[in-house]
Order: sequence, then structure tokens, then C-alpha cells
Amino acid sequence: MSFLRRRSPTPAGPDFDVLAMDPGDWPGNLGAGLLPAPDGSCQGVFLRYDLFGGRGPAMIIGNLPEGSPARDVAEGEVPFEVAQLLIALENDEEVTVTGAEDMPVMQGDNLLIVRRLKLSETRISCVQFDRSDNVLVTIAAWDRPITDDLYALLKPLPAELFQQG
Repeated sequence: MSFLRRRSPTPAGPDFDVLAMDPGDWPGNLGAGLLPAPDGSCQGVFLRYDLFGGRGPAMIIGNLPEGSPARDVAEGEVPFEVAQLLIALENDEEVTVTGAEDMPVMQGDNLLIVRRLKLSETRISCVQFDRSDNVLVTIAAWDRPITDDLYALLKPLPAELFQQG
């Protein structure tokens, strides 16, 4: 995805572009979380989109750069974003990955190879793809299928969204 590039490091936010849906395009509540490393660098960003009026998120989109410990999951374990979705929904059921399928998807002029994860909890949809800057994007949705239309809504969010202040 040629429009994505690494930002210069700043202590108040991620040092990479965060690909997600613009908060202005989402009718519900939005929350963002940063995964800090001990040295203060950002090891990932996840955005929680809540359509259910405070009763739990409909979707979590994570951006994890290469080397982020949150990317290291054992075979059959769910991605970090799925675990966060389950925590937010107060669902303590054990969920595992039961399979995966790769499929091509267009996002603007860019071809993505999207991995659709099959989970033991069928109400969760989960997809992952790698960006050209080696950031892994994971989308986990509760009780909603993830369709190809969603990829057209993804864009780099402004760095100011993640500044403390």
C-alpha cells in the first residue's frame, strides 16, 4: 500500500500510520488504545468502535508493527484484537482459531491478501492483512460479517488523533 509510510518517532503517539475507519464516519463511540513498550515506543494501536450504545464494541481494528509482542500468538490462539473484543464484551468463553483462508481483496488501487480466520465462536468475524510497511492489521467484529466494502473505508488516521494533551 504505497500511501503508507513510517512517521518519525514521537513520544506521544505511534511512529507508524494507523489504518482504520475515520471516527467521523462511524455513528457510535470510538476508543483508542496504545500498546507501549518499556522504552516508551509504541508497539501497536487498536481502535474500538462501539455501535451498541455502551453495551460493547461492534468492532476492533488493530495495527501492530513488526516486532510487536502482541503479534506473537501460539498456533490455535486468537489474535490480540479478538481477545480484546472478548474482554470488552465480558465474554470469558474460550475461543480458538479453527482454520484460515487467504483471499485477494482490492483496497483502492492496492491488492491485499486478506486472511479470514475461522473461530470456534462463530459470532466473531476476524480478518488480517499485512501492509507494505510490515504493520499487521487485524479486524475483529462481533455479530457482523466483515465484507469487502469495509476495506474501502480504511484510511490512515491523522497523527493528531493519538497525541496526548
